[in-house]
Amino acid sequence: MVKNDRWIREMARKGMITPFEEGQVRKGVISYGLSSYGYDMRIGDEFKIFTNINSTVIDPKGFDPQSFVDFKGEVCVIPPNSFVLASSVEYFRIPRDVIVICLGKSTYARCGIVVNVTPLEPEWEGHVTIEISNTTPLPARIYANEGIAQLIFLGAEEVCARSYADKTGKYQAQKGITLPKI
Repeated sequence: MVKNDRWIREMARKGMITPFEEGQVRKGVISYGLSSYGYDMRIGDEFKIFTNINSTVIDPKGFDPQSFVDFKGEVCVIPPNSFVLASSVEYFRIPRDVIVICLGKSTYARCGIVVNVTPLEPEWEGHVTIEISNTTPLPARIYANEGIAQLIFLGAEEVCARSYADKTGKYQAQKGITLPKI
């Protein structure tokens, strides 16, 4: 069952989303905050821009952090056919009977910018590390402290047998941008 805005508001009061924007902020920005059946999260102002300076092979089992250039600012330019990592402004604490699916915002999708986030599992908590791809042959801008993706909260009829916390997941309680771990 998809959770509605009343449920999300109540759970936010219990610390599920911090900071929590009670309504949808839209004027002059890419929208963020509470929506009918979800929450539009924002990206922070710190980015890791992928670079091919070192001609490194990308390997999730042996990731080279030098594959990124660190950048902090209100506007990040993603090189053509490349990507950046960023982190959500909001810190999330997912209940044991909920799983969260993340979808990119249509404003960015219509510009060839694709957002990828894996599901937020039951009892996971932390800042969301967000991968933002520029699929175009041109540089693309993304805006810090504005909406980047919509989260849809799905409630289960029963709590899960084994949560992310039970598994002591490697990305539990992550803060800021977190690179791949094995």
